[in-house]
Amino acid sequence: MTDLASSIVHYAEEALWQEVSLTPKPGLVDQKTNGAHDDMDFSTFEKSIDSLAPFFQEYYQLGYQHTGDLISLFDQLRQAGSRAEKAMLTATNGINTHKGANFSFAVLLGATGKYVQQNKQLTLPFSPQDTQAILQLAGDLTKHLVQQDFDRLHEKKQLTYGERLYLEKGITGIRGEAAEGYPSLADHLLPFLRAGKEEETHLLLLRSLVYLMSEIEDNNLLHRGGFEGLLLVQEECKKIHQANLSEEDLLNELISYDILLTKRHLSPGGAADLLALGIYFALLEGLFHSPSGKKV
Repeated sequence: MTDLASSIVHYAEEALWQEVSLTPKPGLVDQKTNGAHDDMDFSTFEKSIDSLAPFFQEYYQLGYQHTGDLISLFDQLRQAGSRAEKAMLTATNGINTHKGANFSFAVLLGATGKYVQQNKQLTLPFSPQDTQAILQLAGDLTKHLVQQDFDRLHEKKQLTYGERLYLEKGITGIRGEAAEGYPSLADHLLPFLRAGKEEETHLLLLRSLVYLMSEIEDNNLLHRGGFEGLLLVQEECKKIHQANLSEEDLLNELISYDILLTKRHLSPGGAADLLALGIYFALLEGLFHSPSGKKV
């Protein structure tokens, strides 16, 4: 691989590491607690990331080398993603740690590879315009998915939770997010990260997680707490977000909120996945700073 390709693939893996390592995260696995999860811990995520990492290069190369239509590229990415998911489940003894993130990284790395193929003079860091073009490509890759995957659900005897949500409430989940070009990233998270790029990275990412939890329709929260649980978390996180707390106060607030969400058995896994995707693009754009103020 070229240096550019190696960096892109590395940033995708690094994004997963940064997300799981971020501490404290309310209701989520981090370096200190298991959040609302009794079947996984930090070491489970370590195994999961190690199992997925080899496939990230394949996702990128599929996009970079592809010359046909985008639907056929998506089919190839989905096949590779299925193999990656099996490897993940083998590594974690059947525990679903990164199913949603794996799907999105397959799409986004494939789209990134295709974009680099179309723009041979591209160098790092990427611009916001480069990021938006990649998100648009991701939407073009997946715009057929909702109809394709949900078209004949009434004929199925057993439905997944996501399929039931679609039939009952019209919620399209990560498929819909991808098909629309990831509006949660384009319209919310990435502008927030760019606006806060001078802030120390750890603190910026904690604020970003709270912001996402206040805004998005998180299927993991819906699954565990229904619409009542989702709306409650959104309302509580809006208050935390709008308070613009100091670092010490924010850390204390999130430690307390982790205890509360754990008691409620609520975990914002959808927000965590989107945060990892946002970290990927932030790394590509060179946004992050270390505590000393240097870019990392």
